[in-house]
Amino acid sequence: WEAKVKKQGELLSSLRKKQAKVLEKAIEEGLRDLNFENVQFQIQFSQTKDYTAEGMDEVEKEAMEVYGDFAKVYDEFMDNVPYGQWCERLDELIKRYGVSKPERDVERPLDSERNLIVDLGCGTGTLTELLYQKGYDVIGVDVSEAMLNAAMEKKEKSGSEILYLLQDMRELELYSTVGTIFSVCDSLNYILEEDELLEVFRRVENFLFPGGIFIFDFNTDYKYREVIGDTTIAENREDCSFIWENLYDAEEEINEYDLTVFIQEENGLFRRFSETHFQRGYTVEQMTELVRKSGMELVEMVDADTGGSVTARSERVVVTARECRKVQGSI
Repeated sequence: WEAKVKKQGELLSSLRKKQAKVLEKAIEEGLRDLNFENVQFQIQFSQTKDYTAEGMDEVEKEAMEVYGDFAKVYDEFMDNVPYGQWCERLDELIKRYGVSKPERDVERPLDSERNLIVDLGCGTGTLTELLYQKGYDVIGVDVSEAMLNAAMEKKEKSGSEILYLLQDMRELELYSTVGTIFSVCDSLNYILEEDELLEVFRRVENFLFPGGIFIFDFNTDYKYREVIGDTTIAENREDCSFIWENLYDAEEEINEYDLTVFIQEENGLFRRFSETHFQRGYTVEQMTELVRKSGMELVEMVDADTGGSVTARSERVVVTARECRKVQGSI
């Protein structure tokens, strides 16, 4: 463990050194491009993080505890995400391979469990709400309290009966089995260690109803290495803007991205906040093996963008796996 901590500390220290110059330039150029030169800023700096060996016992925890202030503007920046298409795709996969049905009013307890579906890493609940509208009985699980607060606001407005749970997926605990668990929008990439991702898969398998399915997507190592690694993205909106700086370490297969967001407040000033996220790129071979080790069987694996076969240049992959060890009627 001490060796692992030291290695991670050295990695993050190296990333921080590279980041200092690059991010400084990115922010300078970004502010100029976004016409912020004459705007008065109300600055709120995030606390300095401890990336020494002594502070590395918090690194894994920090990797999951993200989307704090960003949760307030998450939906605005993600307005180009095709949630409606994702909902239709999930509904199609459940009907084709799964056991859950879009029925909430059932009498038999086992039918109730079978029809339950879980959105693992539900975020602000946009997709969760869409599937509820389809007729599914849905549970949303997320590690970010801020994101769940946003989800609860949507629940209050829609009048849905979605149950939201504040949980780390590595410690998933449900009150019964469920027919379907899904995790999309690269939530699983936030799990940085293979053994911890295997624990997530094992917990998913444990809580799946006999024959239930697990649908998930992930960003591939190719995407981080060849597409978004070491790039800077900036976008300007009417009342908020962001600068997104990626730093990819190929040896460790870890992508660090530092997010700087400017939000206009009621007094017309812009408040600045920063968040640091860590994701790991996984290969198709790694995910296939993790599915096998967890006790599930692989049903389907497709390129998320084309819907066709996975290739060496696939950036995001969608996987469907099935629970296959429980005997129907034994629970």
